[in-house]
Amino acid sequence: MNSLGQFIIRPLNDRYNNQVKVGDKNLITNTKVEDWRSVSKEAVVVSTPSALKTDIKPGDKVIVHHNIFRRWYDVRGTERNSSTFFKNNMYFANPDQIYMYYKNGEWCTHMDYCFVAPIVETDVLKSQKEKELVGILKYSNESLKALKINSGDLIGFTPNSEFEFVFDNKRLYCMKSNDIVIKYENKGNEKEYYPSWANSR
Repeated sequence: MNSLGQFIIRPLNDRYNNQVKVGDKNLITNTKVEDWRSVSKEAVVVSTPSALKTDIKPGDKVIVHHNIFRRWYDVRGTERNSSTFFKNNMYFANPDQIYMYYKNGEWCTHMDYCFVAPIVETDVLKSQKEKELVGILKYSNESLKALKINSGDLIGFTPNSEFEFVFDNKRLYCMKSNDIVIKYENKGNEKEYYPSWANSR
């Protein structure tokens, strides 16, 4: 069972990642199914496109676009699957809807995507907890490596380019290579910012 140009995937666990552990209780964090923040973005590959050469193989764990598993209500109030739904808890995913894949014990970025960790804001005159538009590159890609921008580098990125993902108990921003606009050569004692709630998801 192979699609010509799309991956076929299934949720790693559930379609929604909407529970937080508080003491010995599980709290549901979303109030509506349309909330993209609560949709699971972790999946397992069932099959790869027959017309695409890829390092991703069936059985690999992947990080995907939030709309793939999201449900919605039509004008009659009927809950429906997304347009990517195939059958039996399986879904289609375009190649550009897969951001990372897990191979040989490590995460690998897909296509021109990369992931950035936000850092703690050290300016005491600012109220936000994380520094704006600056982060540490956690997962690079081939195009960035060619520019000598590697994992661990302190970088700057364009406004509104970051999309939030939570996996492995860390909150990271997904963006494309073109969104990385500067590499800071003088890296100081920057500290990655991971909010406490990320550890409970």
